Amino acid sequence: MTNPNMIQVNHISKHFGNHAAVQDVSFNVHQGEIFGLLGPNGAGKTTLIKMMTTLLRPDQGQILLNGFDTQTQSRLAKQQFSVTGQTAAIDQDLTATENLMIFGQLSGLTHRAARRRATELLAAFDLVASAHQTLATFSGGMRRRLDLAVSLVGKPKLLFLDEPTTGLDPRTRDQMWRVIKDMVASGSTVLLTTQYLEEAAQFADRIALIDHGKLQAIGTPAELGQRVGGKQLRLQVTAAKMLAEAQRILQAAIKQPIQVGQRSLTVALADDQLPVCAGLLDQLAAAKIGVSQFAITSPSLDEVFFKLTVGKN
Repeated sequence: MTNPNMIQVNHISKHFGNHAAVQDVSFNVHQGEIFGLLGPNGAGKTTLIKMMTTLLRPDQGQILLNGFDTQTQSRLAKQQFSVTGQTAAIDQDLTATENLMIFGQLSGLTHRAARRRATELLAAFDLVASAHQTLATFSGGMRRRLDLAVSLVGKPKLLFLDEPTTGLDPRTRDQMWRVIKDMVASGSTVLLTTQYLEEAAQFADRIALIDHGKLQAIGTPAELGQRVGGKQLRLQVTAAKMLAEAQRILQAAIKQPIQVGQRSLTVALADDQLPVCAGLLDQLAAAKIGVSQFAITSPSLDEVFFKLTVGKN
């Protein structure tokens, strides 16, 4: 039976000499979700992934993958996942089709099923025209696409993506995510690290922020936004001459410090102030103030990242 938590990280620590790379970290990743693991360079993300994928042994704590202990049941744990890292693991002397078929058969597929899966992935990653070329003829972007395809060939229950889209063009990133979302819809689970915070905000169901080896926060992107100040109102007027009067109206209604831009006003909102916003547009219209933007938003993941990690240093 599939474990409802595909990954269970329980009080994991890892030291390298006197350096504490990971310090008492615990979290669970649910079956069928995309989970983002974010943090500054050197925060401990790669060390955590190496421990989850059995490449490193933790000094203390336990990691379970689909219920299997990575230390005492490593063979069974390894059967639960596939990994895509930042460097290609493909054979440079083989064609794209040959690479995919070899990895398919290593994943337990029959020759026919491996060929069918190779054909699907070549199409998904726009590599059909190069299917029978050796990798010596491939560009860097084509090699990365093939590397991503290889990691997906066996439709793994659990997929670790360690900065998989670094250096990829937007089109290739979009291709990758279309395939990943199809896999998740079929029941696979993804743990992602990425340099692109907007990518994590768009695709991750939940995010864990790690800094200096410690877990700083965990939750959905919206929940993390609440940790650093909740919602804010952004108002933009159509002409700069209207800004002062708009600021007066906004100040009287919200009674909070207002950040003033060239034609914009931004103010933090408490939950009990949200109903006040409904009447603001009427007041602005009565004062003949043109409004080109009126939006209530949560802090971006960039703001969350800097306030909970970099901004603390």
